[in-house]
Amino acid sequence: MVPNRKSIGVLVFLLSSTVLAVSAAESTHRVGSVMDVSPVWSGHPVGFCLLTAPPWQFAAFYDEQRRMRVAWRDLSHDLWHSVEMPETLGWDSHNYVTMALDDRDRLHLAGNMHCVPLVYYRTTQPFRPDTFQRIRPMVGPLETRCTYPRFFRGPANEFLFTYRHGSSGNGDQIYNVYLNETGSWKRLLDQPLTSGEGKMNAYLCGPSKGPDGYYHLAWVWRDHPGCESNHDLSYARSRDLVHWEKSTGKPLTLPITFDSAEIVDPVPPGGGIINGNVRIGFDDTERVILSYHKYDREGYTQIYNARREKQGWVIYQTSQWDYRWAFSGGGSIPFEIRGGSVSPEGKQRLKQSYTHPKEGSNTWLLDPVTLKPVGTLERKPTRPKELSRPRSAFPHMHVKWCGDGGRSPSKDTFYQLRWETLGPHRDRPRDGEVPPPSMLELYCFKKR
Repeated sequence: MVPNRKSIGVLVFLLSSTVLAVSAAESTHRVGSVMDVSPVWSGHPVGFCLLTAPPWQFAAFYDEQRRMRVAWRDLSHDLWHSVEMPETLGWDSHNYVTMALDDRDRLHLAGNMHCVPLVYYRTTQPFRPDTFQRIRPMVGPLETRCTYPRFFRGPANEFLFTYRHGSSGNGDQIYNVYLNETGSWKRLLDQPLTSGEGKMNAYLCGPSKGPDGYYHLAWVWRDHPGCESNHDLSYARSRDLVHWEKSTGKPLTLPITFDSAEIVDPVPPGGGIINGNVRIGFDDTERVILSYHKYDREGYTQIYNARREKQGWVIYQTSQWDYRWAFSGGGSIPFEIRGGSVSPEGKQRLKQSYTHPKEGSNTWLLDPVTLKPVGTLERKPTRPKELSRPRSAFPHMHVKWCGDGGRSPSKDTFYQLRWETLGPHRDRPRDGEVPPPSMLELYCFKKR
């Protein structure tokens, strides 16, 4: 049954589906179809959300007027429905939107927040974005200065939500759990997981479940809004997301503070480490590896990998570059260097991807003992390369992709959203002309 179309503010679009032919040598997947979803804002980048839950598919985004909007369709049709949410985007690239489904198929949505009161909506009926209602408070305390919302599942399939309360340089990480019986939230943890104690905040990577059964968490501390003040790579693990410990097995008392945290690498402020570029990976024997970058002795930016070995954390320098990425200041910035997580590649081989302004993008093959590159791994892209080139004639446009947070109806098919936008601008308004709206497109990729 098609969802009710009579709600106020609901728009209905009938959009075309186009099949594209791409040569078989270019990618592992071909384009099965592409559909226009909606014109969207392109003055600065901000994250959108795609959620496939057969037989339905949902997309949350900011339209050409910067209004938050949720579109949905039956996967067997090209007919999209759309509802406008009472949220308007400013110039802040932190203000992404995210969605998830609970065990009763009600949609939950959060977004458009950077150090502001919690923005959270939930539908009153399953699979019905036209029944979204604003919920406030979610729990109550610590909901006035919220950023980085995330829905995810726990070890017993609990429906969880986390966010930072506070600001850059002064924040705590909060975790809530959803009660299906009452349709309400409560604290998963009596205390914040991490606390900067008013002096700093933790920028988290994870928690991510590893092949060893633990949930792994890595982070850097930050002293003030300037990104150069990131420091001290830290780590914790847990089997249930409630009881946390160091890599030695020593229990941690919550909240984890700078004084109680396990410091993996004591990178000082101004040492070249940054939030958003820490990754959690594993080698072929399931040992955890934390990947990040910092300055070497000569002041160049290098990729480092810290592995938990029998004697403790062992830090390996993986790259040998002669380039320094000197970053500083507040607001969203473009990342010049990125490193991927380490993972096994066949037997007794590891791999790690990277992007560099001089060296380009590639994937290393790493020696499993030294974590040094011993070659590169040639891989076909998952999608045709020409789709990564902007079509817009407006200068300095970039292509943005959004992966699917749900599940595809077929193991040989996956969906992604594509649109074009200017790059980050430290969350400030731009002077002069901004580009015209970009078309948000839904791509269906099929395995060759």
